[in-house]
Amino acid sequence: MSAVSLQAPRGTRDILAPDSARLRALAETFADAAELAGYGQVVSPMFEQIEVFRRVGEATDIVSKEMYEFRDPGDRRLALRPELTASLARAFVQHRPTLPWKAWYEGPQFRYEKPQAGRFRQFNQVGAELFGSDDPQADVEVIALAWRFCTSLGLRELRLVVNSLGDRADRERYLGALSAHFEQRAAGLSAQGRETLDRNPLRLLDSKRPADLAVVAGAPAVDDYWSEAAAGHFGAVLSGLEALGIPFERNPRLVRGLDYYRRTAFELASDALDGAQDAVGGGGRYDGLVADLGGPEVPGVGFALGVDRLLLACDAEGAFPPPPGAADVFVVDVTGGGEATLLAEELRGAGVRAERAFDGRSMKAQMKAADRSGARWALLVGPDELADGVVSMREMRGHGAGHAGASVQRRVARSDVVGEVVRAAGEGSTR
Repeated sequence: MSAVSLQAPRGTRDILAPDSARLRALAETFADAAELAGYGQVVSPMFEQIEVFRRVGEATDIVSKEMYEFRDPGDRRLALRPELTASLARAFVQHRPTLPWKAWYEGPQFRYEKPQAGRFRQFNQVGAELFGSDDPQADVEVIALAWRFCTSLGLRELRLVVNSLGDRADRERYLGALSAHFEQRAAGLSAQGRETLDRNPLRLLDSKRPADLAVVAGAPAVDDYWSEAAAGHFGAVLSGLEALGIPFERNPRLVRGLDYYRRTAFELASDALDGAQDAVGGGGRYDGLVADLGGPEVPGVGFALGVDRLLLACDAEGAFPPPPGAADVFVVDVTGGGEATLLAEELRGAGVRAERAFDGRSMKAQMKAADRSGARWALLVGPDELADGVVSMREMRGHGAGHAGASVQRRVARSDVVGEVVRAAGEGSTR
């Protein structure tokens, strides 16, 4: 029988160092930004009762086509989470935290969709939600958090696009007008466009298909269907963004892909990415979602950002490089390896990143490994050092010592070596 070649499933991938370190650093940067604004982390289950996501909207592709559904051994119908806003709304209903409840999250989501640049079937998001306020300044706060985080990564070719879908009644009237418009012109739509029309006319506004563009261009504008309250709310959001100096574009065709959105909708896009795949995230207001999940009438607003798209945008702009992964010290031990174990653990206990070799390699092989590690110092333990109770401390070439060709080396008492490394690291030099 021939051997089976096992690989990660289509649409998933293994993330190895240094990319994994960059992923972790991005999540930590987001945590810092969110917690500065008073948001606390929520860690939700990766799967939920399927009804949590059915409430998101049966007409959305996420629910109707892309959700990973299964029955567990107890015959319960479950789904891997395709997004986290509904999960947090369910958590609110279950735990009833004090309002306003400000929560941030990070972690993997799952959607069965066609893999493409920056889009996978298992993908990571970071995001934040604010439950319990219908104040337009809450919308401004969450948009500002998303904007501030993205710019803190070094992104400069960033666009914020905003719109309002009006209140629930406004949206229903608008959906009726859109349906009438598109149904009268259905013959001019693409086959996919006609299928979208049957499920959710709003999604046609997102169509990039040439056959649909002319029909979409003549569609009614959502502005004409806003209530006075919805118009006032959106005006206050725009004024708040202007006061903060956050640039934005108004796009009356912007809709979000989930049925729970009301009033404010927004999207962040990168001009450094391909136009068809330039969105790095978005969000909006979802008043009514908590009630749909069995809770009280509690308003909410939030956003999610796709980590893979964010990192693609960072790559395109040369921003947010991987954090330095090099060791501070490499222990070279040619006395059997026991001293390397002791020294490395003592150094790590003092907060020093220490590496070492295994398998009784030669001095030459270990020094090559020390070079590859990028460590600033090599600590050498040979028979003479062991007998004299010292360690030879060598600053490696490329770290300030080797300009003349040879590395600086000196002997340090074994009992003092950890303190000497810590002191040298603080000073930035062993000299």
